Amino acid sequence: MPMKKTVMKSLSAAPLIFLLPLLLTVALAHPAAADSTAGAAAYQRADYTAALEEWLASAEAGEADAQIGLGNLYVKGEGVEQDFDEAKKWFVKAAAQNDPGGQYYLGMVYAQDWTNEQDSDKAVAWWLKAAAQQHAGSEYQLGLAHEHGWGAEKDMAAAIDWYTRAAEHGYDSAQYILGLIYAKGQGVEIDAATAAGWYQKAADQGFAEAAYNLGVLYFKGEGVEEDYAKAARLYQNAASTGMIDAQNNLSGMYALGLGVERNFVLAYMWSTLAIAGDAENADENRERIAQRMTEEEVAKAERMAQEWQPVE
Repeated sequence: MPMKKTVMKSLSAAPLIFLLPLLLTVALAHPAAADSTAGAAAYQRADYTAALEEWLASAEAGEADAQIGLGNLYVKGEGVEQDFDEAKKWFVKAAAQNDPGGQYYLGMVYAQDWTNEQDSDKAVAWWLKAAAQQHAGSEYQLGLAHEHGWGAEKDMAAAIDWYTRAAEHGYDSAQYILGLIYAKGQGVEIDAATAAGWYQKAADQGFAEAAYNLGVLYFKGEGVEEDYAKAARLYQNAASTGMIDAQNNLSGMYALGLGVERNFVLAYMWSTLAIAGDAENADENRERIAQRMTEEEVAKAERMAQEWQPVE
């Protein structure tokens, strides 16, 4: 049951990139003792050794949120040597307490073949248990399962139903995928307005691909009123995270003065960053921009590109 990262041209997604948000959701759902809370705080500041120490005692005392946190450390090899069998042990303990987070991650163990026992049916069974408790990540995984026929009947209507449940519970990847589904008319009538609505919800949570796609809709006036200024802001949001297509489009906005004040230095900088990511036509675009610039302006733009860092 391979699961790959969601990109604009695909409806698949990598569950691993959502480990930390889910961990925090679980922590909020279960009142935590002082040690467990301290573990979460240590994890957030990337002090994994302290997180391990804080969570271990709480996990051994039976706290599900600490067990999940500990399991994640072993999954990602943070503060410990990566050990999927040890991770599974802690997820099993949390799931045995009917904790939806533990059930979700136990499903991931079987879905991702972390312990050489890949079993899509078992993964789906655990996600169904968690989804019965309105666990958004599990609802999302059930959407993927039905869309692709991984441990569940391939059924786009069922997939959309699960994606919608997850999206309504605030899961940004589900919101983004629903945007793609309605934009492309996959199992539904094409509805750019509905796509824009879901993209907006995901973009509001910092989902770069959703911001970019919404920017395209504002640029074209599809499903929303044409608005170059909004398109440029959305491209900026996505470009700031390192999204290549957004950087390329933002370069064009600055070069043409669409929705922003014309600025060839910024256009050249963003185009340079897009070239580094092998964006389509970025080389040709930068050559045209350079023709409108002085040598000093080109040098400044190149320095800016070298110094640029993505926003996390």
